[in-house]
Amino acid sequence: MEKRRIKNTDLEIAPINLGSNVFGWTLDEGQSFNILDKFTGGGFNFIDTADTYAWWVNGSGGQSETIIGNWLKTRGHRSKMVIATKVGSQTKEHPYDISKKHILRSVDESLARLQTDYIDLYYTHFDDNRTAVEETLEAYDEIVKAGKVRYIAVSNVSPERIKASFDVAAEKGLPRYVALQPHYNVLVREEFETSYAPVVKEYDLSVFTYWSLEAGFLTGKYRTEEDFAKTARGGGIKKYFDNRGKAVLSALDRVAAKHNTPQATVALAWLLANPLVTAPIVSATSESQLQTIFDAPNIKLDEADIDLLNKAGKI
Repeated sequence: MEKRRIKNTDLEIAPINLGSNVFGWTLDEGQSFNILDKFTGGGFNFIDTADTYAWWVNGSGGQSETIIGNWLKTRGHRSKMVIATKVGSQTKEHPYDISKKHILRSVDESLARLQTDYIDLYYTHFDDNRTAVEETLEAYDEIVKAGKVRYIAVSNVSPERIKASFDVAAEKGLPRYVALQPHYNVLVREEFETSYAPVVKEYDLSVFTYWSLEAGFLTGKYRTEEDFAKTARGGGIKKYFDNRGKAVLSALDRVAAKHNTPQATVALAWLLANPLVTAPIVSATSESQLQTIFDAPNIKLDEADIDLLNKAGKI
């Protein structure tokens, strides 16, 4: 499988990033191990987690990192993997926090749960909108120099604050973000394309999209009002079941039929066809869902496919 390099790093990844927020939530450790074994067995090597997954279950999080750490220890795969985790999200125990004190404590806790000496990619998960960007970057500088983190990245932070971070990094000689993790898919496009894409281009960032399948909406399994009541996530995405959402599903149906592949695979292939996207993040809870993921890099959408999907998403 052709690898992609995370920009401004020496990290090479297969072009799908496995999301692990389901570990310790809808999947127990044994089920999570099975997904991880099958994912890496398929030739993929990039795992995304966060220190607070799944805080909505136990109030504090940590389950996902703990499961991944146990898997890394038993399988001995650490050197073959690219592990991304995050800091700064809220839990029932603390608010959003990217202060130096919180980062220095949290990175050690993540390393302990992951049972590793280093984190390949460490994200500012959410902005607390109060800590000076210089303080946050100084914390990252300390842990990068200590060898605890190789590179830093950013997720739910405004374009203005991201730009300010680059300005301070240049002025003070502090670490620079190498990647952005935005909410982006064939249905949810406006914020990334208008506000974040220019930042990505200006600072040459890799992009790893989250909610790449919009919590399952883009798999095509939601076809009636009643379908949204059948799953835990249905209520949160029912708002997309309007004329534009239905047009996107129809376009996915047409392209999927043309390529004889599931709608979800087409939605991921659409992201991979975007030159700004390095790898979409997507989770899986079954082997059939993993196969959908595995097929995406092999689907080459033509201009007509992309045009059809683009037009549907802009209605």
